[in-house]
Amino acid sequence: MAVQLLIRVLLLTSMAVIPNQFGTAKASADIGVCYGMLGNNLPPATEVINLYKHNNIGKIRLFDPDPSALQALRGSEIDVTVGIRNEDLAGLASNQDAVASWFAAHVEPYLNDIVFSNIAVGNEVIPGHLGQYVLPVMESLQAILDHKNLAGIKLTTVLPANALALSYPPSAAQFSDEAANDLRGIIRFMSTHGAPLMINVYPYFAYASDPVNVRLDYALFTATAPVVQDGNLSYHNMFDAIVDAFFWATEREGVSDVNIVVAESGWPSAGNGGFTTPELASTYAKNFVNHILSNAGTPKRPGPYVEGFIFAMFNENLKPAGVEQNFGLFYPNMNPVYPVF
Repeated sequence: MAVQLLIRVLLLTSMAVIPNQFGTAKASADIGVCYGMLGNNLPPATEVINLYKHNNIGKIRLFDPDPSALQALRGSEIDVTVGIRNEDLAGLASNQDAVASWFAAHVEPYLNDIVFSNIAVGNEVIPGHLGQYVLPVMESLQAILDHKNLAGIKLTTVLPANALALSYPPSAAQFSDEAANDLRGIIRFMSTHGAPLMINVYPYFAYASDPVNVRLDYALFTATAPVVQDGNLSYHNMFDAIVDAFFWATEREGVSDVNIVVAESGWPSAGNGGFTTPELASTYAKNFVNHILSNAGTPKRPGPYVEGFIFAMFNENLKPAGVEQNFGLFYPNMNPVYPVF
């Protein structure tokens, strides 16, 4: 998870506004939730997947192909996005046989009773030294998918906010030079194969880093009037502005037909005083769900559905102390931290 957005490109002048809504959003199979496992007190995978089904959560993101989670997902009809671990990328990039073995171990045994939507080749490795390995692994995996006629499985990678060197206003967005060096080939690959680009979107970090200049209502989807005007595009919330910034940056590289999936978005319920309360976290999560379900798209691309995943299912006690341990919708005992579903 990116720990902050580039504040210099997100500064918005105005007073913060406290949200005034606190209700219950209707759960939907169109909403995804990330299943993080960095905790030593989490329930067994079978109970976790039952919790997904009980709350009608139709999509799950696994950060790695955990065997217990995959076994529990058999027959669940939950759409699965599974990740390749960052530390495995270098070895896979140089060895087609290793890629074939990875697929044979972690995907092929489950094809008859798990719906795989995406394989995420690396999590937030671009920009960074591991970014060079993403496209070679994608190309090797695509050869396997083509050979097995598995056109429904798409290959993607997950970008942090700092893949953008500039994001404000959205129409001026561009990737950093380091990120662009790796992404140019990747987004053309995605265009060719109809695959989406995954991004992590966290308005919380922008607000918490500069609450004087970043409006709370803009971060929480609660602004009642446009906060940012970018040409003829009006932005009521930072979420749309960030998504559109990635659309603009991708187009700036000459690719206009790659969709974006929000791989992570959320608000911590504790860990940073008044910036992180259950009320604020609930407001963000409910409004995120409603925004995704509205099928409104974004100001730049109105209408098309933007797929989104909430981070995360549980508070995870092995993550760094503070906000990182408090992004969960549920406590490890499976009681809700706040009402969403």
